[in-house]
Amino acid sequence: MTLKETLRTISIALFIPLGSTLAVADSIIVQSTTSTKNSGLYDHILPIVKEDTGITVNVVAVGTGQAIKNAQRCDGDVLLVHAKSSEEKFVAQGFGIKRSDLMYNDFVIVGPNNDPARIQGSKDVSKSLSAIVSNRALFVSRGDDSGTHKAELRLWQASGIDPASASGSWYRETGSGMGATLNTAVGMGAYAMTDRATWIKFGNKGDFKIHVEGDTRLFNQYGVILVNPKNCPNVKSSAGQQFIDWLLSDRGQSIIGSYQVNGKQLFFPNAN
Repeated sequence: MTLKETLRTISIALFIPLGSTLAVADSIIVQSTTSTKNSGLYDHILPIVKEDTGITVNVVAVGTGQAIKNAQRCDGDVLLVHAKSSEEKFVAQGFGIKRSDLMYNDFVIVGPNNDPARIQGSKDVSKSLSAIVSNRALFVSRGDDSGTHKAELRLWQASGIDPASASGSWYRETGSGMGATLNTAVGMGAYAMTDRATWIKFGNKGDFKIHVEGDTRLFNQYGVILVNPKNCPNVKSSAGQQFIDWLLSDRGQSIIGSYQVNGKQLFFPNAN
């Protein structure tokens, strides 16, 4: 083998692993709540993220509680969920670098058109939940420690109601995601609480409609956090932070705000 051929062989051997490493570095895992996935938001923004940054974002969509646990186990680079107190605890315990507000929408209570609890048009979530209890109307809960489930439990508690005592009677827990829970509610003719984005995108509404909305306690904030590389040495912190910076940038916020389904905006950017 000539000297020129030898050098060429060495350069190829060095180049291929280097290229491969770069490709891996440009791919990150986002532990995410299901609502952002089910709403179609990622299908809208991730191709643009790839075009702008070169980063391939792989989303693991589970309930917020499970997403946080996955991130604590270092099974991801970025956490994007909607349970602010749990997110702040995640950062305080050293699992995340910094939490930033990203966007918001709201929760709504949906139910059958015949409205057995007579709560149609209510803007008072506590009175509505009390009416559901008084009428022993069926209510289906995710029961899965998701952000939606956490918010629902806070609302029951604020209303002075312990739904766990009625588990299996008028209060049913699916232990499933939002889509499956809505399907169960529709099948049973039961009320359910859902984020508005998932409801707008949901295709099996039947005669169901929104009964309760507009209470400030139904506000639904999303946050984004880089997993702490000091706790998880394999975190791709550079690419992860680049993705977060894009989400929080004017361009990212504009693209999030532009996402619509059936002419309705699903998320409202409010990066801090």
